[in-house]
Amino acid sequence: MVLAEVSRRRQRSGGARTELTQQTRVGEALIHGLVRAQLALALQLSAVVMVGLGGLPLLFAVAPSVGGTTVLGINLPWLLLGVLSFPFLVAVGWTYVRLAERNEQDFADLVQRPER
Repeated sequence: MVLAEVSRRRQRSGGARTELTQQTRVGEALIHGLVRAQLALALQLSAVVMVGLGGLPLLFAVAPSVGGTTVLGINLPWLLLGVLSFPFLVAVGWTYVRLAERNEQDFADLVQRPER
């Protein structure tokens, strides 16, 4: 979406915009940098999910007394994995979208920056 917006703009071409539209090595490097930033963000947040949700069964296996705890008449493992995991995943997804859009906006600002 960001690349399409950049190529649609009818401003004076120069610098990074020209590199992108002409698909030069510099333009490829700019796009590669954006893809790497998005991939790094996705891997970081995947690690958060894996530790956050994947660590719970490990905790219950290592400390069985924690797994036997009840909160409001519901076993703690059911509460954490069956109920509270969904708001956690929504929060991680919201964070990913927000940070990915920030990466794209930074890229667009870099491309649209006037040459000096």
